[in-house]
Amino acid sequence: MTLTRKRICVLVLAVMAVVVGVWAAAFPLSFYGDFPSPGWGWVSRLGPYNEHLVRDVGGLYLALAVLSVLAFRRPTVTLLRVTGGAWLIFNVEHFLWHALHLGVFSAWHAIGTMAALGMALVLSILLLLPDR
Repeated sequence: MTLTRKRICVLVLAVMAVVVGVWAAAFPLSFYGDFPSPGWGWVSRLGPYNEHLVRDVGGLYLALAVLSVLAFRRPTVTLLRVTGGAWLIFNVEHFLWHALHLGVFSAWHAIGTMAALGMALVLSILLLLPDR
């Protein structure tokens, strides 16, 4: 995979992390009730509100955003692989947990959840591919 394509992958992950991270960390109740779009409530369907947990998730995403922005700005082989590895650890667990808890969603929301999480997982894997 080319350096340019890896930079695009890490940029998409960074943008996603900033959006989710700022929303969850700064506006946890809104994130809980409205993520990924007002009225959809993907998070609220999965259990009771816990401000501490939602803010921590926001912090996790913001930390991944910092790493991803650094990898985008200074794309070395090592940094891109470390970034891909960090995202992969998070995304594998996140994807699998949600895959086992789709019963609370309509078919379309379940598909949307898996598509969004699957995209992040694939981007993580792409960062680990050998360079061309």
